[in-house]
This record gives sequence, C-alpha cells and structure tokens, in this order.
Amino acid sequence: MIKNKKERGFTLLELLVVIGIIGLLASILVVNLTGARRRARDTKRVADVRSIQTAAEDYYGKNGKYPTVISDLVAGTQIPIWPLDPTAPLGTTCAANSDNCYWYAYFTPVGALGPQSYHLGASLEDQSSMILNQDRNCDSTTGGGCPYTSVYTTGFTGANAAGCGGAVNRSCYDVAQ
Repeated sequence: MIKNKKERGFTLLELLVVIGIIGLLASILVVNLTGARRRARDTKRVADVRSIQTAAEDYYGKNGKYPTVISDLVAGTQIPIWPLDPTAPLGTTCAANSDNCYWYAYFTPVGALGPQSYHLGASLEDQSSMILNQDRNCDSTTGGGCPYTSVYTTGFTGANAAGCGGAVNRSCYDVAQ
C-alpha cells in the first residue's frame, strides 16, 4: 500500500511575509546606525577641537602668543598631524577654513607681538546634540560673545543655527580664548 506523501516546504506567501519582515527590520537598523555614525563623527570633531585648543594653549605658553594658523601647531610639534573633519575626502588640504577642516581665527591687539586670542570651531552634523550646550557661541564676524569685541581674522559664525561656514543643516561647536 502506497501512502500519500505530504510535500514539505514553505508556500510563496509565507516566504514573502518573512522577506518583508526582514526588510522592515533591516531598514530600521540602517536608520539607527546612520544616526550613531553621525554622532560618532561629531564626537571626533569635538575631540579634535579640544585637542587643537590644548595645543594652542601649549603654544601660547612657549611663545607668548597664539598661532596664526593651525599648521603652526603641527610645525611646532604640539600636535602630530593636522586634524581633518571625519568626512573630509582623502588628500584634502586645509589652506583655508571650510567644512572639511576646522575653523580658526585669531585676534592681535594693537601693539601686541602676536595673536592674544583665538576662535576655533567645527561644523557638526547633529543639530540636536547636547554638546552644543557646552560651546561658546562666539561670533567672529561681529565680536559678539567673543573675548574681544574687535573682528577676528577670517571670521566665522559660531552660532548654532548657521553652521560655522553657513553650511545648511549643520551646527557649529566652537571655543574661544
């Protein structure tokens, strides 16, 4: 006597439902990872700004003035390499302020031997970052909130709403001395 063998396996409908669920979970995961990557890049930017700030203070202690460009800190061995924004393309050089580099301006009072104040910033991707509550919000272009009321060289805005260089949908984390 021959028994009927039931075919085993999944129906097309069952496979489509499983694939749909996996796709939905994958899309949720990708969205969450994108936000985490953005926050990680912002954390690196803030760490770089603080590293440059520490190096600038060291430079001041040795020379009695702040550097005129960030590259003076590399040449003076305060920092090993010129830090770049985490999203900067390979081979980027920072001859001028841009969102691929860190923003730097200085102020030299009349009669001083060199810069006696600086303004340093990075353009952040995450506008809702709590770290923005800890920055200076200094405006180099008008002196508002900066240590000196005169305009800094190569001024940039430190306002959180505008981004350092006016970049759309970016915020500025800045420090000043």
